[in-house]
Amino acid sequence: MDTDIIHPSGGNIEWNESFYFSFYDKKNDICAFMRIGLKQNKCLKNMFCFFMMPDGAHIGLKDDDKYDNDSLVAKNLKFNKITPEKKWNLKFDGKLINFANGKPIEVSFDFDFESLNKIFDYRDCVSGIKEKISRSVASEHLEQFGKATGKLKVGDNDYSINGLGERDHSWGVRDWNAPKMWIWLTCQFNDKLALNVTKLTVSEGEVDAGFIHMDGKNIPLMKAVIDTDYASDGSPVKFTMDLHDKNGDVHRVNARIIKNVKLPFTSGDGKKQSTMHETLSEYEMDGKIGYGIAEYLIRDF
Repeated sequence: MDTDIIHPSGGNIEWNESFYFSFYDKKNDICAFMRIGLKQNKCLKNMFCFFMMPDGAHIGLKDDDKYDNDSLVAKNLKFNKITPEKKWNLKFDGKLINFANGKPIEVSFDFDFESLNKIFDYRDCVSGIKEKISRSVASEHLEQFGKATGKLKVGDNDYSINGLGERDHSWGVRDWNAPKMWIWLTCQFNDKLALNVTKLTVSEGEVDAGFIHMDGKNIPLMKAVIDTDYASDGSPVKFTMDLHDKNGDVHRVNARIIKNVKLPFTSGDGKKQSTMHETLSEYEMDGKIGYGIAEYLIRDF
């Protein structure tokens, strides 16, 4: 079965089909995250592509492109499905912005992303009323962790990339300013142990979802208790979690933010804005250390 297809768009103007990839190469100390979203009813493709570099610099681009077909290509960023639910190729050749000086820099990459677990469907965690209150934020949601390998060139510097990461495929109505907050977390401790957590907070309540992959299985999460410390500017600094899985086990996780890229999202009428903190974080669980993305979308209104 191939779930990595483009679905017929619904009637809502905010219908979205989204493909996202991230990874962290610890040896090079390079973290990447990138996304292409199809907004058929707005005739737009959304994209962002960012790298957190070892010198502390953030380079990237967040932009829109014209929607003319269902190909996952936007602003020189290309996602190509090689094997359904298993392997993808990610390419880029163009300019990204160095946020340290505001100047463009030539960047090219060619990565293969190969999954390490069976694809996980959030419907294994979410149903009934929780499914209904999550419909404003792409209720159909699939996750996999995996390994990214390939070549990266930034300016005159060449890197051989080898890192663990996550891929995400979602579709449905997505209004970035609908939630009061969402927290989306992913961590890979090694190629056999990983976790993914979502906590969505809307006016009607909270929705928790995700999995822990261990012993060769995806174990659904039923509840996530997350306690976050914030800096004076509202940025997350560190957090602890108690993750309650479907087997009745509770997993204690401690994490700290290492690097943070802030992305603004403005509503269609231009009157509302939220800030997405896309952070590289270090996690500790049962004495094991892992790395991944901690994404906090926080309303600015």
